Amino acid sequence: MLGLRILPVPRRVAPDLVEAFRGVPVANVSDCMSRMTAAGARLRPLSRETRLSAPAITVKTRPGDNLMIHKALEIAQPGDVIVVDGGGDLSNALIGELMTTYAIRRGLAGFVIDGAIRDLDVIGAGALPVFAAGVTHRGPYKDGPGEINAPIAIDGMVIHPGDLIIGDADGVLCVPCDEAAAVLDAARNKSQAEQVTLQQIAEGRLDTAWIDQTLARIGLRA
Repeated sequence: MLGLRILPVPRRVAPDLVEAFRGVPVANVSDCMSRMTAAGARLRPLSRETRLSAPAITVKTRPGDNLMIHKALEIAQPGDVIVVDGGGDLSNALIGELMTTYAIRRGLAGFVIDGAIRDLDVIGAGALPVFAAGVTHRGPYKDGPGEINAPIAIDGMVIHPGDLIIGDADGVLCVPCDEAAAVLDAARNKSQAEQVTLQQIAEGRLDTAWIDQTLARIGLRA
């Protein structure tokens, strides 16, 4: 039934790509995706550990209800990240200390919650990456409905189950499974180019001629 279903993961990003993305800044990956994809500035890292790279298990739930998140915890594989479309609602927390503790016990990679969490003192000090839109002490309902492993969207960023989710202190980003290898190559090149620029800055030889060239192109002569 649409709105109440559990689907299989049709394909997963390759484990070697998951590992390869761990050291690549999310901002560089975002630049290589034309700066067009993002889960919005509301989703912030709320845990001590912010580095995340993992295949997505997707959950779509009624705002304030976490029944399907509990089920996702049961069926996710070690190394998966649970990504929840909770509609951005902050009235009720969707996860807290108990669920994050259980996720760690099961070897999961983290949570991305388009909604609220609670028990921030514990989650904030923890090593499990948790990204969320807010915090509230009010707990969740557990009645459903919801869907697991259907496509979801967070602020326009579409996530299919098995897609790569990466995160750091700048936020989270979904890299489509079929595009991950090409995006990784581009992001590595971007990172190398930035290292060259940093070296030029350190040596006092950064070429900034492009600034006046751009101003001239748009009609301003400096």
